[in-house]
Amino acid sequence: MKTYKHLFFDLDRTLWHFDRNSEETLQEIILEQRLHDYGVSDSTAFIREYRKINEMCWAQYRKGELDKESLRVIRFSRVLEQHGVHTPGIAERMAERYVEVSPTKTVLCDGAMDVLEYLKGRGYVMHIITNGFEEVQFVKLNNSGLSPFFQEVIISERIGFKKPHPKAFEFALRTSGALQDESIVIGDDLEADVGGARKAGIDQIYYNPERLTHEEVITHEIAHLHELRDLL
Repeated sequence: MKTYKHLFFDLDRTLWHFDRNSEETLQEIILEQRLHDYGVSDSTAFIREYRKINEMCWAQYRKGELDKESLRVIRFSRVLEQHGVHTPGIAERMAERYVEVSPTKTVLCDGAMDVLEYLKGRGYVMHIITNGFEEVQFVKLNNSGLSPFFQEVIISERIGFKKPHPKAFEFALRTSGALQDESIVIGDDLEADVGGARKAGIDQIYYNPERLTHEEVITHEIAHLHELRDLL
């Protein structure tokens, strides 16, 4: 087994449980904004549709087809339109509240804290590399207790390159003083994390809790974070 020194973790859906935290936030906002008064009677369906639209918006953002502020509002305006809600201002209010509330949530992916404690005890130097927005990601890290584990937090918005662009990973190596052959990237996204790291010449661990089928060539693959104990 190859020996590594630097571990570069993705944040959302790898350590911070994006889906559960997002759902809790959306449920609160739906009640707060009284969407039932506008005919939104099924919050579960609303959230399910929001997730699909949010993923599409983020794909556009990674490609440079959508800017940050547009993404934040459009993902809400599109799902509201699907439910026949066209009242001005609601999408903007929901977008603002989502950014305020969501990063305060603290649910982590199963085993995250335990495995980070283990890896810290083994002497690994750990970092975050994320496409999330700067002001939001730091709140997540601080509120959830993750911050103390990481030396560098590399955020695409700050450096000007989004994963999977190889320059995002090259910047991470330079900033942390790490070498390619002593580093590995751990993330849940085949394109952004695994594909980007591979293009940058860095080994990868694909975190695949849903055991999704794929044909990608990956250094390692795990379904649970505890499996990192056997790899590192």
